[in-house]
Amino acid sequence: MTFIFFRLILLAMVLGAAAIVGQMVAGPKGAVAGSILASLLVYALHVRSGLRIIAWLDDFKVENVPEVSSWWDDLAAKLFRYLRLHQRQQQALTNALVSFRTAAQALPDGVVTLDSEGHISWCNDTAQDHLGLKLGSDIGQPLINLVRNPNFSKYIRSRSWEQPLIMTAPRSRSKVLSVQLVSYGDQQMLVLSRDVTQVEKLERMRRDFIANVSHELKTPLTVLSGFLETFRDLPLSKEQQTEYLNLMYTQANRMQNLVEDLLALSALESSPNAGEGGEPVDLSGIAQKTGDEAQQLSAGKHDISVDVDKGLMGFGNSAEIFSAFSNIVTNAVRYTPAHGKISISLRKTENEIGKPCATFVVKDTGIGVSAEHIPRLTERFYRVDRSRSRESGGTGLGLAIVKHVVQRHDGELDIQSRPNAGSTFTILLPLAKAGAASKPAVSEATTV
Repeated sequence: MTFIFFRLILLAMVLGAAAIVGQMVAGPKGAVAGSILASLLVYALHVRSGLRIIAWLDDFKVENVPEVSSWWDDLAAKLFRYLRLHQRQQQALTNALVSFRTAAQALPDGVVTLDSEGHISWCNDTAQDHLGLKLGSDIGQPLINLVRNPNFSKYIRSRSWEQPLIMTAPRSRSKVLSVQLVSYGDQQMLVLSRDVTQVEKLERMRRDFIANVSHELKTPLTVLSGFLETFRDLPLSKEQQTEYLNLMYTQANRMQNLVEDLLALSALESSPNAGEGGEPVDLSGIAQKTGDEAQQLSAGKHDISVDVDKGLMGFGNSAEIFSAFSNIVTNAVRYTPAHGKISISLRKTENEIGKPCATFVVKDTGIGVSAEHIPRLTERFYRVDRSRSRESGGTGLGLAIVKHVVQRHDGELDIQSRPNAGSTFTILLPLAKAGAASKPAVSEATTV
């Protein structure tokens, strides 16, 4: 206030001085004219300063503070401080936004920001892939119009977003997404998407596993229960007792095999890698042994050829490798009609990167399977034909065991098959380095 009062006194002194000069030069009229001229001069200086400040604000740069008269210095200084603070705050917000978007881009989940009307403000690359969006052209568009899924539209309109929505991806029917909306700010919304395809697959496998185990155990238990009731309630001849006891033994043995396979599979899944840290394994001996057992199991019903390179050594667990080889060979005998051909071979080869390996191949002229079944053959209890598999004595876990054994030994499993044209199962296992298998080789193996 003192500063303004001083400025007013100074202005009055200037006008008074102009009036005095005018009075001295031209009398009373000169005094009036002097005061008017002085006022116009002061006004012009103020106008110039005001225009400079306006021009500065129009083309704002903090560092280009205009030169103004002393009357405007205080205003210019306050504007400068305010605008510099505003600029710093704006830069901080910009940096925060850039940081948020950079972090959101790095997320494995999809992120979409929506305004209060549900229009897209921004989305990361993952969201574009999940929901089929294009950031360049979809900004400002209603998300509900771009993701054409009735369940998604219903979910957004429901305003009940406590639980995520499980839906198929718009661009890929094989991909499953978990989508959830979150409100924030002034009625804005955040859409989060996550690829849960593998989780859903595991959940389906868990449900199937429980259902299959229950069914596999229920059937023999029902048979056993029926026979026991017969023994309790009916007088049976010696021949009938023997027949029923044999049938009961078959069902009990079936349950025992199932439990043993389940325990073996559980042990494989929870065990560490059995590669080069394991024992030396005589792969040639194991392959020859499984070939001999195939001959015994076939009992002359098939044309079986066995061709094994000698001296091929690997590392790992011999019992597990024998189990894998034996499962494949046994399946070939079970599912190849009489007089069909089965070839069993073990060769020294190289994998895709040129590393020496042993390639175990079992090829048959059996019933085969169609292409859609092949990816699921190594799932627990998966059967192309349930009744046929039970009649052959399988538990439905053999190929699942094979898959885990091969994985534990850093190997590869390949399955080729066509209906009525047979199947080819190939296992690639790394070979031991020359001189590495100094301990006695293990070729005697028992089933896992």
